[in-house]
Formats: sequence, structure tokens, C-alpha cells
Amino acid sequence: MQCRKKRPFWGRGILLAAVLVPLAFALACGGILTYEFRAAAAVKLSAMEPVSKVTAASLKKTKSSGKKKIAIDAGHQAKADTATEPVGPGSSVRKAKVAGGTTGVATGVPEYKLTLAVAKKLKKELEKRGYEVCMIRNSNQVNISNKERAQKANKSGSDIYIRIHADASGSSSVKGASMLYPSASNPYVKNLSSASKRLSNAILKAYCKKTGIQNRGLFKRDDLTGTNWSKIPVTLIEMGFMTNPAEDRKMQRASMQKKMAQGIADGIDAYFGY
Repeated sequence: MQCRKKRPFWGRGILLAAVLVPLAFALACGGILTYEFRAAAAVKLSAMEPVSKVTAASLKKTKSSGKKKIAIDAGHQAKADTATEPVGPGSSVRKAKVAGGTTGVATGVPEYKLTLAVAKKLKKELEKRGYEVCMIRNSNQVNISNKERAQKANKSGSDIYIRIHADASGSSSVKGASMLYPSASNPYVKNLSSASKRLSNAILKAYCKKTGIQNRGLFKRDDLTGTNWSKIPVTLIEMGFMTNPAEDRKMQRASMQKKMAQGIADGIDAYFGY
């Protein structure tokens, strides 16, 4: 049998190196590539995170944008109109077209000025959130009856009707906010009672949370002309008592009025499920 000649030691070393070096290089490159891939992926995901947040915010705004319209009535006006009108469609009961409203005991500011100031801030806040707004009045120098205000809200194509007022009492210690809505037995708008109550509850809860003003609850009222002529869910907010010196001063502060508007807007968001 023929014997095989042994390879020199250096020859075997070269052969081994030829196998191991490419293997080591491949492993090293694989590790580098893996690291670079992971790093690139991490950077890509990190870059995507803010986009996701912006998209979520945009979706929330888009959800309400152009879809809902709010009618806002700033209660009262510079001069009362004592001429009368029917309290509801077909009613023989008549009330003054527009009452004079109350006046702040500490500030001397009339209710009609406070309601318009808050209404304008509410309009701005709602439009910022993507709502359309119909202002029943933009000035104090108008003469629009409560019936006409409701009819204007009906014709505007609005989804809900918000009536803004402030309260008064014979006792200066009484304070807090409340909401007035039509009852289920209202002879004119009983079909609006359920939705109006839900709207009232949503707004009052959010309003009191935002402002810190005491929650006095919901009250059924079937004698309000501006409510009885409405054809859409309607509520009247009594924002606070102008006959309470502390609450009167509080409601005249611009910073508080901003919170009052935001609170009402938060309630409207809650009502629509935004």
C-alpha cells in the first residue's frame, strides 16, 4: 500500500486560516449588520411615534369638524321688551318678549353683558374644537324676542341650542350653577325632554368641574318661551348667582369666563361623545 505524503505544518495552517477567516468575517459582518438593522429600525419607530400622536389628535378634531352645529343664545339684551308673545306654539298664555335680567350686586354689571361675554368666548372655544356656531345675537343693542331666538336657532341647522343666563336670589348667600330643561310632560316640546336632559347633565357636570362653581342640579321648566319654541335639544344654563357678591365678582374675571366657556364646551363634547 502506498503511503500518503504528509503536508508541511505551515501548509495546514494556511488551509485552516482560509476556512476560519471568512467564517469569522461573516459572523462579524452579520453582527454589525444585525446591530445596524436594529438601530435603524429603532430610529424609524422612534420617528413614527410623534406622527401617531398627531394622527390621533387630528382624528379627534376631524370627528367633530363640520359635523355638528351649535346655536348659542346670550340671554337678554340692553333694553327689555315688555310686549308679549305666546309661551309656546298654539298657547293662549303670553309672556314678555324679553325680560330685563338681573345685575351684579358687587360689580354693577348687567346680566346681558355677562351672557354675551361668555357666549363670545364659548363661540371661540367651540370653533377651535371644530364645531360650527350660530350666534343668536352678537351685540347688546338688539331687540330679539325669546320666540324669535328659538326660531333663529331652528332655522340655522344647528344640532343643539344653548341658552346662557345668570341667576338671582333674594338671599345673597345663595350660589351655584343649574340647568333648566323641558319635562317629559311639556305640552310643546316633550319629545325633546330626554335629549335635553342628557345635554343639560353633560354640560352642568363639566362646567362645575372646570370652574369649581357649586352644582345645584337640573330643574324641569315648562314655562320658558325660548325653550318651548325650540325644535332641537335645548338647555338653559344659569351660570351662577349675580346676587352673591363673591360669585358675581368671580364671573366677571376674564380668566373665569374662559373656564366657564371651556366647561360648557367640555359638556358639549361629552354629549356628542367626543
